[in-house]
Amino acid sequence: MKNYKIIIFSIFLITACSKKHPSDYLTLSGKIENNKDSLIRIVGREGLVKEIKFNKDGSFKDTLKVPQSAIYSFTTESNKNAPIFLKNGFDITIKGDYSDFFETFKFSGEGSQNSNFIIAQIKKSRDLGNPQDILNLEKTAFIKKLDELKSTYDSILNSYQNLDSTLYANIKVQNKQLIKYFEETYSKNQVFGQGKPSPKFENYIDFKGGSKSLDSFKGKYVYIDVWATWCGPCIQQIPFLKEMKKLYKDKNIVFVGISSDESTRSGGSWESAEKKWRDFVKENSLGDVQLWAGKDFSFQEAYQINGIPRFILIDPKGNIVDADAPRPSDPILKELLDSVL
Repeated sequence: MKNYKIIIFSIFLITACSKKHPSDYLTLSGKIENNKDSLIRIVGREGLVKEIKFNKDGSFKDTLKVPQSAIYSFTTESNKNAPIFLKNGFDITIKGDYSDFFETFKFSGEGSQNSNFIIAQIKKSRDLGNPQDILNLEKTAFIKKLDELKSTYDSILNSYQNLDSTLYANIKVQNKQLIKYFEETYSKNQVFGQGKPSPKFENYIDFKGGSKSLDSFKGKYVYIDVWATWCGPCIQQIPFLKEMKKLYKDKNIVFVGISSDESTRSGGSWESAEKKWRDFVKENSLGDVQLWAGKDFSFQEAYQINGIPRFILIDPKGNIVDADAPRPSDPILKELLDSVL
């Protein structure tokens, strides 16, 4: 879900560099009905490109230069905005209504087909609904749905003529990424989906003494933090994690930190790696259950963890609630825990 949203909205950030057009400027004109603002801001990845003033009747016209052919944001003072593809040499006219800004935008003139295509692509993405509904389909229905998505997005792309060549290529890649996301996530859900038995860890060293296994916590929800002392983003989560521990200290949940500190980052010895972990836990008063995996990375490998921090929520029966749970800094985590505790 989270990665899906990133894929869908990455369309705003695609840049399509192309050969320099003979003209060294472009023209924007048009009219926004029921306009309530005084100016337009054209904003790119590098920031503000130009401000254009509205006339009293909502009309506008100006010329500008863009540093590269790309998708920019057409934004008003009150943050009404829509994407627009700009390239020096274009002559684009825009019409729309302030009350329903994005939905009513129509582009005409030279180069306008690129922006009309982008609007159509985004609207179709909105029509997908909840991606989880697709991921919950049975395999045959899932495959059929993906075939429909491929056909729909190819149809949109091919229905617009004379698109900028690099924009066209980038959208083709993006569409493939969307399908790939669904395929990979669906495959993972067959193993790591909600309610599936969690992979286990065995005999990880406990900071307080002895060792612990996942089965040591049966009967409780287990919120696992896979981290390391050298990981900056992991350390950034510590204050938020401490707050969560305080908030749910009387609930049926245990917070378990699993350090993946290993020898190559600790002077080449496993003893120094363990000492580094112990010193960090003590100095930062991490509390609760703090475990060190040592040489055993089978749990991390089973969950296909290739980046940390990684958070996992497991139910009292040892089944997965969320194999890629929200971080402590994410308000969604509290919503998730409140829904199960």
